[in-house]
Amino acid sequence: MDNRLAFVVSLIVTVLALGLAWLLDSGTQYVAGLPLLVALALFAFAVQWAVYVPSFLGQTEHYYDLAGALTYASVIALAAGLSATDARGGVITALVLIWCGRLGSFLFLRVKRSGKDGRFDDIKPHWGRFLMAWTFQGLWVFMTLLAALVAITSASAQAWDTWATGGLLIWMVGFAIEAVADRQKRRFKADPANEGRFIRHGLWAWSRHPNYFGEIVLWTGIAVMATPLMQGWQWLGWASPVFVCWLLTQVSGVPMLEKRADEKWGGQADYEAYKAATPVLIPRPPRTSAS
Repeated sequence: MDNRLAFVVSLIVTVLALGLAWLLDSGTQYVAGLPLLVALALFAFAVQWAVYVPSFLGQTEHYYDLAGALTYASVIALAAGLSATDARGGVITALVLIWCGRLGSFLFLRVKRSGKDGRFDDIKPHWGRFLMAWTFQGLWVFMTLLAALVAITSASAQAWDTWATGGLLIWMVGFAIEAVADRQKRRFKADPANEGRFIRHGLWAWSRHPNYFGEIVLWTGIAVMATPLMQGWQWLGWASPVFVCWLLTQVSGVPMLEKRADEKWGGQADYEAYKAATPVLIPRPPRTSAS
């Protein structure tokens, strides 16, 4: 994809996201003349573009994940600060801040330790393609937060109920899976004895991508919590976990990592046995052949 086409794609993505924000907005709050959800979506993109400029000039991707995490935190904090949020909205805000604080710091430290992020090797020399990556991160932030933003900015109030409790429990399970999986992999890579090897113990014996499974589950929990506040077009807030699942399983998550793993270990007996015995995403007890 050349730079001009990448720029057009970035523009289309931005317009579509802003249109969706306008469609889902409750119409009760405005910021600088814009509906609140539209203003929040535009802010998410603006932060990415602001960090993109020095990143392209310096040819570095070191601040990509950190910028994403800070945008999550800023958007959710602004939404809560500009809305008369209730207990459900307050808890959702706290959950998002906890998640982005843990994951953002984890990803930033990981890229600083490794010195690079291989996803950007082919695109960062090209201004349009690199811009598209940052624009898609703005889309990722807004779409992932969609259900949370609907709940926090809703004009109606709902007492804490079984939807809120159930969603909170689902979020806790997902968060625990993601955090434990990341910690296990970080410790594995930190051991020099594991240089050139792949992880296949702990949660990684149950799934080849348990951290991604955990992330899908936790955003599903947020959507469950937000469900009683959805009305009309706001039911599209359920696009949040669907988008996360699609992104991680079809675009930038599982496919890229599976390809790298196949290139590195494909054909090795132990790796092929691990692949045959271990599901790609949804965890299940390991088979004997994966031991």
